[in-house]
Amino acid sequence: MIWTAFFLTLIFTGLLVGTLSGLLGVGGGFIMVPILLWLFMAMGLPEEIALRLALGTSLAVIIPTAISGALGHRRRGLVVWRAGYLLGISAAAGGIIGAAIATHLPPEPVRIFFGLVMLAAGLRILLPQKAVGQDAPEIRDDRYLLWGFPVGAVSGLAGIGGGVVLIPILTSVLRFGMLRAVATSTVVMIFAATAGTLSYMIAGIGVSGLPPGTIGYVGLLQAVVLVAVSIPAAQFGAATAHRLPPVVLRAAFVLFTGYLGLRMIGLFSFLGLPL
Repeated sequence: MIWTAFFLTLIFTGLLVGTLSGLLGVGGGFIMVPILLWLFMAMGLPEEIALRLALGTSLAVIIPTAISGALGHRRRGLVVWRAGYLLGISAAAGGIIGAAIATHLPPEPVRIFFGLVMLAAGLRILLPQKAVGQDAPEIRDDRYLLWGFPVGAVSGLAGIGGGVVLIPILTSVLRFGMLRAVATSTVVMIFAATAGTLSYMIAGIGVSGLPPGTIGYVGLLQAVVLVAVSIPAAQFGAATAHRLPPVVLRAAFVLFTGYLGLRMIGLFSFLGLPL
């Protein structure tokens, strides 16, 4: 009965993650990490091990999910490939460093950092912004390389694809339209998540107390179930994104990041709210 509940939870999570990946250009790590943390702790693992497994497994799932979302957006011609590659290369370097830091920190500061990233990203999208068109802006290559690194570092440290941080940067700083930002973000996530996943795998090799079916800090069974569900859901999300006004995408982004950010920093628990 318990395992049935675990699998149903993973299936529901995969559907939600995939849809959000294609819809909002985010990896869905901000959904997966809290749920995977709960599942691993329910298996009897200490919080320190459970959190690192949640972070590493989340990044592993983001790779194929982001690929699926990027292909969906590519068919509609909205991916800015040069920006995606340059941001992605820089983000990969940042992802390695972020993951290395996370595997040496206690769980509480990592969890709080995760929550603060969510709140900051949602707030930046919520603030008034100048109107921008959907055409790709002319940006120097060094600016892409500059912004990709911190996105990757946050990705590795918080177990997310980085889209939740990158979308505000693309729209507010680099002047991308919302749809182009969503589409290009999926390409960058492939680079950042791959680098972070490899780092978590390597860092967890030889660590005692890990459950069976893991490679380092990546849970293979959980990742396979999530990927199998999230990939088709990402295609659905990408198709839906092109039918919605940008203001709706922004509102959805803000709501999800706000809720999960407050939950991860522990505000709801502090107030005694069952959320």
